[in-house]
Amino acid sequence: MNDFRYRQQRNWGCRLHFITMFGLPAVVMENDLLRVTILTGKGADVVEFNYKPRDLDLVWLSPGGVRNPSAFLSTSADPLATFVDIYPGGWQDVFPSAGAPATWNGAQYGQHGEISTMPWMVEIEHDDESLVVIRLQVRGQKFPSFIERRVSLARGASVLDIEETATNTSGVTVPAMWSQHITFGKPFVTPGSRITLPDGVTGISHNEDVGATGRRVAAGAEFTWPMAPKAGGGELDLRTVPPVGTPSDLVYLTNFPGETGWYEVDNPEQPVRARVEWSTGTLPYLWYWQEFGGVQGYPWYGDVYTIGLEPNSSYPTNGLPDAVNNGSAMELQPGASKSFTMRVAALPV
Repeated sequence: MNDFRYRQQRNWGCRLHFITMFGLPAVVMENDLLRVTILTGKGADVVEFNYKPRDLDLVWLSPGGVRNPSAFLSTSADPLATFVDIYPGGWQDVFPSAGAPATWNGAQYGQHGEISTMPWMVEIEHDDESLVVIRLQVRGQKFPSFIERRVSLARGASVLDIEETATNTSGVTVPAMWSQHITFGKPFVTPGSRITLPDGVTGISHNEDVGATGRRVAAGAEFTWPMAPKAGGGELDLRTVPPVGTPSDLVYLTNFPGETGWYEVDNPEQPVRARVEWSTGTLPYLWYWQEFGGVQGYPWYGDVYTIGLEPNSSYPTNGLPDAVNNGSAMELQPGASKSFTMRVAALPV
């Protein structure tokens, strides 16, 4: 790990700042257009993706905001709370199980696996006014894994580039789920915001209701984006983000053409759009989580309006055993690695 105390500091061009947020180490990557804050002390969460010309943060901040896991210990034994009670919103790296708490091969995983709540090591790979690059690393606690993420920001570009590799550190073959849990919210996403996907993408709706107030898409339905069979009959256009109070839902999108998946999110009231591109060879699915205030009980109490558009290796959100059973789980041979690249951009419209 680098010792940053005597690093040459800079307040122009591309630059890195090492800060503490509520007791958690964090790194800020910045150029003339973007400011990105990554919680190295918890999950390498991206908790800020600010388009500086408009002071517009694209990622969503949860009602609880950033919480230090060591200061906000769960008040009860609850595998959901290990993630949710310290969930800041933003963008998480999820591995080796995605979604609900689950048990696999003798290990119990809380909500969204384990690495999203663990501290990550950080090293500076490149640091000058034209380009900054950091390397983040974490080793699994229950799962035999080593994850390495390389994050780059270049001068004059409102684009963050990611290269990530997961390695099986054991001598046995293991299945896994791997996800980039990216969420968008106010002020960037509001009712009437729009989601654009490539032609030909297909979807499968989650079998169970996500909230107690019903659902938008018929259970277990298969469809071609953007039109999905509506719960109760008719069709629903998923491109437009609906009003506050709309029932919560979750669908799994796949069959992206080519080797690169992409989506865009825009708001007619904002002068910038988000574009995300990623390698579909490793992450062939896109989870579309829809929470518009429909969950009236724990953990949201009707106070959350957000969408998650989450590239994923597998589905559903029930955890690793179900992904193994449906054949979508990623398989890692002894000592083998899987990788993906991702590009996240804030683009003027």
